[in-house]
Amino acid sequence: MSLALRWLVLILFSAPLFLIAADRSDEAAPAPGAAPAAQSSAKSDAPGIQDNSFMVEEAYNQEDGVVQHINTFQWLSQRRNWTYTETDEWPVRSRKHQLSMSLGGTHAGSFPGSGGGLSDTALNYRYQLVGSGETKVAMAPRLTLLLPTGDSKFGRGSGGTGYQASIPVSVQLNQWLVTHWNAGATWVPHARNEANEGARTVGVNLGQSFVWLAKKRFNVLVETVWISSESVIGRGRTDRSHDLFINPGIRWAYNFKNGLQIVPGLAMPIGVGPSAGEKGAFLYLSFEHPFAPAHSRQK
Repeated sequence: MSLALRWLVLILFSAPLFLIAADRSDEAAPAPGAAPAAQSSAKSDAPGIQDNSFMVEEAYNQEDGVVQHINTFQWLSQRRNWTYTETDEWPVRSRKHQLSMSLGGTHAGSFPGSGGGLSDTALNYRYQLVGSGETKVAMAPRLTLLLPTGDSKFGRGSGGTGYQASIPVSVQLNQWLVTHWNAGATWVPHARNEANEGARTVGVNLGQSFVWLAKKRFNVLVETVWISSESVIGRGRTDRSHDLFINPGIRWAYNFKNGLQIVPGLAMPIGVGPSAGEKGAFLYLSFEHPFAPAHSRQK
């Protein structure tokens, strides 16, 4: 049995356990002796899952005074690539503005003896242009500065400073179904390859997802991601490639009395079209909690 098939079996047979766990009372719920009405009210007020997508970005900035630490790990079987990313998201004085930083490591399967190493670093600013997590429609454009901290000689980075723009839009269709839409572009004026040859590269990406809110703390999601990217193949010369993945997965949440919410998740990227035959695994782990220094000082 292939590793990808094992992951699929794990997802299918584990889902009922996660559903049961997600339907249990939160740690913050009243004691068993509390009145039934009070228990029901506390359970309905328990935080659900919202800003915890995998490959597709949702359009919800962090609430004032709340920070989030997001860990992801992706592995692709045919290419033998793996990538780990840790992202910290911070509100800036209000929900309108958010700063974040993404650090990580990667291994390119096309460099089999290179091992893993630091990847490029992303510094992000996102503006809540429309709505929020409490509205039917939300939009939060993002601008990113990509720093060339990864070694392009081993396929771990672009070899030059890059710039990225993305427009995520989120729409709540009804009480059970939410959809997210992404459109973005990446520009690296002076990218470099393993031979230190330079060229300008331009990439574009589109993403879309449906999230089924099966339970307040258990969600099923299906993401679709298309990426068109360029790689340097000579001085002033590039080659364009395309990737298309469908990423079905699940996520669930644990809530704690101190306001901490832990959200694990797992998915199985499946290549289609230009990426047909590619399979892999995607792991997700988020820690979201109140943090006093992140509170706005505005009255």
